Formats: sequence, structure tokens, C-alpha cells
Amino acid sequence: MVDILEDIKKIIGSNAILEGSDISNRASSYWDATPISAKAIVKPKHTDELSLILKQMNDQKQILVTHGGLTGCAQAANTTPDHIALSMERMNKIIEIDDVGGTVTLEAGVILENVQNAVAEKGFFFPLDLGARGSCTVGGNAATNAGGINVIRYGMMRNHILGMEVVLADGTILSSMNKVIKNNSGYDLKQLFIGSEGTLGIITKLIVKLESAPKSKETAIAALDSFSNVIQFLNHMKKEAASSLSAFEVMWGGYYDAVTTEGHHKAPIARNAPYYVITECTGTNSRHDLDAFMSTMEKAFDENIIQDAVIPSSEQQRNEIWNVREGLEPILTNDPIFLYDISLPIIHMEEYVREVETSIARTWPQSDCFVIGHIGDGNLHLFICPKEGDESLHHKSNQIVYDPLKRFGGSVSAEHGIGIEKKEWLSHCRSDTEIILMKTLKKTLDPNNILNPGVIFDLTDN
Repeated sequence: MVDILEDIKKIIGSNAILEGSDISNRASSYWDATPISAKAIVKPKHTDELSLILKQMNDQKQILVTHGGLTGCAQAANTTPDHIALSMERMNKIIEIDDVGGTVTLEAGVILENVQNAVAEKGFFFPLDLGARGSCTVGGNAATNAGGINVIRYGMMRNHILGMEVVLADGTILSSMNKVIKNNSGYDLKQLFIGSEGTLGIITKLIVKLESAPKSKETAIAALDSFSNVIQFLNHMKKEAASSLSAFEVMWGGYYDAVTTEGHHKAPIARNAPYYVITECTGTNSRHDLDAFMSTMEKAFDENIIQDAVIPSSEQQRNEIWNVREGLEPILTNDPIFLYDISLPIIHMEEYVREVETSIARTWPQSDCFVIGHIGDGNLHLFICPKEGDESLHHKSNQIVYDPLKRFGGSVSAEHGIGIEKKEWLSHCRSDTEIILMKTLKKTLDPNNILNPGVIFDLTDN
């Protein structure tokens, strides 16, 4: 067989390929410091280069695994020494900000925070936002259909994408670089690739719609004594704040107390409450919006929905509040720790979490179970810390977390994808017919199974 790396070097040059120690110096992901293991990491600069690379790989049935910001939580970017990893780090241009149409055209390797900052300078707002904003890439955000803290108002990544360019497994470039919201001309092909985790094609460019930059941003953290009051508070904010409500983040008391212990984050509000909520509203009139927000919070207090609340008076104080929610590091020191991203109807959340906590405590008496969530959109994140054993406990933890979701009508992945880690549990939330159709699409678009094989599901000849 012809040396595939020599062929690729002829396309992009030797300097755009990493081998040996240049690979092992890189961590497998944000969550895993183990060095990357791969035949090579290739770094194309343009779509045309990637097209030629994929054509060569497809001809030789060489497996390619996509690497973006490596902040994913489902092991979708795992590689072996036989794989070639594709890094999008050189395809990182913000091509155009359209001031009239309110869109931005991007290469897939652009870091999310860079997009946010660039459009802000033009008076726009890109509402996708998550804790990994400083390292995750927009291509990865699209490939996993990322969510984050503003979904309750603006929706998932899917809701922002107007146009897309993709390179298929055989090197074919599929360009659907549409700029308009209304385009009802046949199949919306880009939807196939949003959330496909790099298994159907490689996203190279995006056109995303922008929002007008808000002129006000009002934030509060509240303490609540019951989950029924959490739901009541959510409904209260939806009713009183209406379309200005952009975030509603819940932290169970155990998580809040753990990350605000001495030496960690400063506690912006008294500890030891059962639940905490960070809520945020954005608008267009600073003085009016602040008065309305204060009135809404006061009403929630007067009606005994919330027991206490703190409203920051500066951007620094606001950041300190959000750091409690986003700064997970104090609990990540546990080893082992198992991370989960699930969704289910809000009405079942309290019962579900209680069942999981009870099972975890029964299985590992010294364990911790930390829970946070974007519950306005039905999404919870759980962090299971057995306080004993090692990675071999992961499967039992998975059973405890995932099995009840079938009964509650939930999903094993709300926003992080299935990857390799969750594929055993895919049937908990997708029917046999759906999975068969997914596999049919995969076999049609990637018949040699070279793009992220084993991600989402395994293909068999059956």
C-alpha cells in the first residue's frame, strides 16, 4: 500500500502534519491528560486541501478522526495508533460579518469566544454560550449540536445555522452556504450533519445568524427550599420576564456547597440551601430593564418562591456568580469521577434525581452525586464520585444514571452527543427503526466507514 502520509504531505506539506513527539505532547482532551495516540495529526488550511486528503484516505480506507477543541464529553475524538486525526486549527478564519443581513461566515476551526468577541465589536450577539467557550470550536459546536446556558431563549446550535459547507468521505464538497432564513427549496441537507459528530462528513464552513447585542443584562442568584419552588420560580420568570429570560441555571445544594468550600469559589449567597438558581434577563433599555427585573425578583420573594437572592452590582460580581456554575474544577479533583449529560421532562426531574442519588448512595456509601442543569430546557448534568475504586465502576454508574431515563421519557445525551462512551445506551432513547435509518445514512454517505467509525453506533454486516 502506498504510504498515505507521503500522499498527504504532497497535498499540504510536511509542516502541516504532526508525527511522533509532536502528537504525544498533546492531551487526548480537556478531560483526559493521556497523550494522543495516532499515526499522525493532519492540519489542512483550506477546504480544497481537506477534499484531496479525504479522497486519498477513502481510496485507501484510512480511518480519520476529527479533532476540534477537544472539550467533548463523550469520547468521540478518541484515536488509536492506526488512526489519523484531523485538526481544524488552521481553518480558523472569520470570513465575513454581514452587517446588513446579520450573519457571520466562519471556518469550522474558529474558537467560539473569538466569534462572540468579533461580532460584539459590530454591535451583534452570538447567543451560543457554554463554559468551554475559550477552547471549543464552532465546527465542533455544530457537529454536536451544542446547547449551553442560553438555550431557553435562543435554542441549540441548530437554531443558529443558516448555511454550511461539508466535505464528504470521498472528498466531495457539499456547499449549502445559504444566508437567508427562508429557503424552502427541497431537503435541508445541512440538518443531516448537525449533531452527526463527524460521522457523515466534515463540516468546514458555517453561516450563522446573529442577534442584536443586548443593552442590558440583569442577573441574580437565588436560594430555594424545594424543587417545587424551583419549578414555580421558572414559571414565574417565564411569565414576568417573558422573552427577555435568557438563562435559568439550577444547582443542587450539594454541588453549590462543594464548589464554594474554603479555598475554592467565593460563595455569593449563603450556603446550605437545597437549591440555587442563577437567572438572567437581557433587554434593550438598561434603566427600565433593571426596574422590571428587580420587581420580578421582589415578587418572587414576597410570594415565598425564593428564600433569598443576590443581584450583582458590578460585572465582577456577576462573573463571580457565574464562576460558581461554570468553574467545576473543585469537584473534578475526585478520582474516579463520571460525568453525565441527560435530559428529561422537568416534571420528572425531582423524582429522577432522588432515585439516582439513592442508588448511588446504596452502591457506594461514601459517594457524592453532584447535580446542576439548564432545567428550563430539560437538561441536567450529573457528576458521580464513588469515592472508591477506579474506571471499572463506570458501567455500574451508567446503569444507575441511564436506566431510569427509559421510564421517564428522557435522553442519555442532551447536548454533548453519544460519542463512543454512550453508544451502548442509545436504544434507551432511540427506537430500533431510528437506529436502522441512522446506520443506512452512514453506509450511504461513508460506505468505507472511515469517518469517526464506532461513534454513535457500531456498523455490522447484519
